Amino acid sequence: MKALVYQGPNKICLEDKPKPKIENPTDCVIRISTTTICGTDLHILKGDVSTVESGRILGHEGVGVIDVVGNAVSNFRINDKVLISCITSCGKCHFCKNKMYSHCEVGGWLLGNKIDGTQAEYVRIPYADTSLHPLPVRVDEEAVVMFSDVLPTGFETGVLKGQINLGDTVAIIGAGPIGLATLLTAQFYSPAEIIMVDLDDYRLEVAKRLGASKIINDRDNGAVKSILQMTNQKGVDVAVEAVGTPEAFNTCQAIIAPGGHIANIGVHGKSVSLHLEKLWNKNITLTTALVDTFTIPTLLKIFVNGKLNPSHLITHHFDLNEILKAYEVFGDSAGQHSLKVIIKNK
Repeated sequence: MKALVYQGPNKICLEDKPKPKIENPTDCVIRISTTTICGTDLHILKGDVSTVESGRILGHEGVGVIDVVGNAVSNFRINDKVLISCITSCGKCHFCKNKMYSHCEVGGWLLGNKIDGTQAEYVRIPYADTSLHPLPVRVDEEAVVMFSDVLPTGFETGVLKGQINLGDTVAIIGAGPIGLATLLTAQFYSPAEIIMVDLDDYRLEVAKRLGASKIINDRDNGAVKSILQMTNQKGVDVAVEAVGTPEAFNTCQAIIAPGGHIANIGVHGKSVSLHLEKLWNKNITLTTALVDTFTIPTLLKIFVNGKLNPSHLITHHFDLNEILKAYEVFGDSAGQHSLKVIIKNK
């Protein structure tokens, strides 16, 4: 089968790899029909994620059809259409029982990290009963693949961890796919204002169309001053870090109001400074999290009922044999005006 393989920092290639087989009775093998590329994949490519070894098939998002079913799988059958969660969960350990699936004792973020992932013709899914979600045969796969990771990540680690409430003033630092997913799902709670900050005018224009109250291009490093002026020097109730850089994290620290919440989503490959000399008496809450995906069923229900449309995040389409080009386009977001790229296995 064709698969996108990581070969070390800044090296990927499309290779022929053996089709995966059932290794444990709780496994399923899925024929991928639609997948995508995540910002985390770019962090892997840069060498920021030390757990990813050379030779690993990348990818942790996808929609497909079950090809082989393990003997212990009870919820799925061959030819069922499924959404693949980016997080693998056994459903039985202490963490799973507390909906912290990302810390599952035998699962967590495995796909495209510790085991081969979804940017391939086929993928093996461990603990299939609790790591797959059933889909109707006729479904918009391109929209639904956004529910593997980007939408639950924005919702769980940005909106819920940030405790966005009715009437809040919210700033989202980073208008990439994760920041925009946070923007879409933050509106469930009717904050008074959502301020989007980025360096890319195109992404900020998209954010404005998707519901941002105000947009700020921080190319001149003036976002902090602007936000403090907008809020009469108070700051924002919730600041969401959706980039994964020291600069974005520093912006969140500088604009947070007393009693506010900083919700970190970004994957950080470099250390950041926590300015407790300024924050120690401000009663803030700082949260970090990897998505647990426990909200996937809820978000899918909202989508089916027409109250959430993630297709606005999709900008480009490729076949699996064009995936190297897809990485180039996705990695050059400013030059290509790219957000989420769809990759089809025809």
